[in-house]
Amino acid sequence: MSSNKLPKTMKALRYEKPLTHAVLEVPLPTLRENDIMIKVAACGVCGTDLHIHEGEFIAKFPLVPGHEVVGTIAAMGPNVKGFSLGDRVVADNSELCGECFYCRRGKPLLCEHFNAHGVTMDGAFAEFCAYPAGKVFKITHLSPVDATLLEPASCAAHGLEKIRPDIGSSVLMFGAGPTGLVLAQLLRNNGGCHVVLAANAGSKMKLAKELDCADVYVELDRKNPEAQFEALKQENPYGFDIVVEATGSSKILEDSINYVRRGGKLVVYGVYSSSARVTWPPSKIFGDEITILGSFSETYMFPTAIAYLDGANPKVKVKGICNKTFTLDQWEECLEAMRNKSAIKAAIVFE
Repeated sequence: MSSNKLPKTMKALRYEKPLTHAVLEVPLPTLRENDIMIKVAACGVCGTDLHIHEGEFIAKFPLVPGHEVVGTIAAMGPNVKGFSLGDRVVADNSELCGECFYCRRGKPLLCEHFNAHGVTMDGAFAEFCAYPAGKVFKITHLSPVDATLLEPASCAAHGLEKIRPDIGSSVLMFGAGPTGLVLAQLLRNNGGCHVVLAANAGSKMKLAKELDCADVYVELDRKNPEAQFEALKQENPYGFDIVVEATGSSKILEDSINYVRRGGKLVVYGVYSSSARVTWPPSKIFGDEITILGSFSETYMFPTAIAYLDGANPKVKVKGICNKTFTLDQWEECLEAMRNKSAIKAAIVFE
């Protein structure tokens, strides 16, 4: 094993069970022969982490959360090649079995034994974390904080892969969260899609305009958006080829089908409560030949995300999306900033 001098313990945020957490001194992760030990510089915080805090999503406890890691290589297992100590890197948080029914059919994202650092196994809200070398990628230009967007961008790239827009498609996206802002840019970059972005008025929409994420912006009144929703339908009587629901609101998702053009696609893209339910008329789906598709996480999309984001002149811009940073000891403040929406996106920083 090649390494810098590493401590025997590290500081980490650990959940014993949902809602029960503490910052503790814990042993460093075990380094397997094909693993890379990352000294964490920053780890992004997203809406999924709020669900994990509540014990939802697919979280397993006890757990060190954090699935959007950025850092430098501090140690490597004996079988690792192609990396050097000190390399700036990010990591794909998924670990797949490669042997189950779905993996053997080339659908690794549906792996029956799907594991994810920060979700079902320990992640990067800690000073160090260990990942398989095959899931670690070098970066060059992005700052540590902005590089936390590479994992969400990988998920957005997977969403684009699932949608496969026809050239010149019209797109309606509900929500201006971090992955939505990235996906909107990817859609405009691929097929020249005409993107209408509808979201609550405020800081996220202001940033969306600064990043040039859409062609049309519909800033919804937070208290009474119904008139705007109705106007959107009237102004687009044929609907949209693609409707992306990226808010995580089951109410908006249920209504989203009413904006889908005949023969169009409805993309279930937000993260929803496990108890959320929607009701759609099968006759509409059948008669209009609407395709409803889901987009969950990603596998093998980090190289794509890096190609779009980590350049001297990036094709997808993320500067300003992560607008709040916290230390591990400020975790409660971070959670509150995510809940009250003062953070478009947050990150835990170590440097």
